[in-house]
Amino acid sequence: MGIIAANSLGHAFKKKSFGIIGNTIAGVFGSILFIKIFGRMGFDPWSIINNGDFDGFRLAINMLISALGGIFALLFGKMISNKIN
Repeated sequence: MGIIAANSLGHAFKKKSFGIIGNTIAGVFGSILFIKIFGRMGFDPWSIINNGDFDGFRLAINMLISALGGIFALLFGKMISNKIN
């Protein structure tokens, strides 16, 4: 979800894009970072599949957080890139 969100944002806003490879890298690392942070609050994969029960709400929250992580990582990376240049 982070990869898709970062690439979609980069495609929609060309000034925020690092290209397909840069957007993908930002999406991966942003998604991982946000999932690790919010996973401690009960949105990790073990909580989604709790003793064989499937919790769709937690999965939806996990996917949303992953997408937001990809978007924030892309925007943060572009902000840093603009400051350096």
